[in-house]
Amino acid sequence: MDGLALLAALRTKKHTPVLMLTALGKVEDRVNGLQTGADDYLVKPFAFSELIARIQGLLRRSAQHQPESTLNRLTLHDLEMDLARRKVSRNGQRIDLSAKEFLLLSLFLRKQGEVLSRTEIAEQVWDMNFDSNTNVVEVSIKRLRAKMDTPFETPLLHTVRGMGYVLEMRE
Repeated sequence: MDGLALLAALRTKKHTPVLMLTALGKVEDRVNGLQTGADDYLVKPFAFSELIARIQGLLRRSAQHQPESTLNRLTLHDLEMDLARRKVSRNGQRIDLSAKEFLLLSLFLRKQGEVLSRTEIAEQVWDMNFDSNTNVVEVSIKRLRAKMDTPFETPLLHTVRGMGYVLEMRE
């Protein structure tokens, strides 16, 4: 699949800022790329400083077009986290979390679908080098599950044996 086909497929699903980096520099190529859905177009060779400036511009424009509520909200299935208000709910029911549980859930929501090891979780949530003799991660996962999964029909937080944990919707 070439870049334009990939871009067309991407645009049918969601709007993610796209900067095309290509050797095709004719006016027709640039116009075709932009009309297919690219937000910006940069021809090789290019200066790295220009690439950075264009990426920053894309991010600014993207943030301006999203409602603030979506920038501060993480969701999966019927689970919602409002980062600005530090509130979590599932199926419309409020879930009270400790500060560490909130950080842990926000990590899982930001990396949903990715298997996170105990080491990764400890380093990112507790900002510590992982000591394999401690069970702080397991205890926190158990408490989080008790609040956000146990009372509901569909579990979202899963153990991947020998690897870690993953937050995802499963059939």
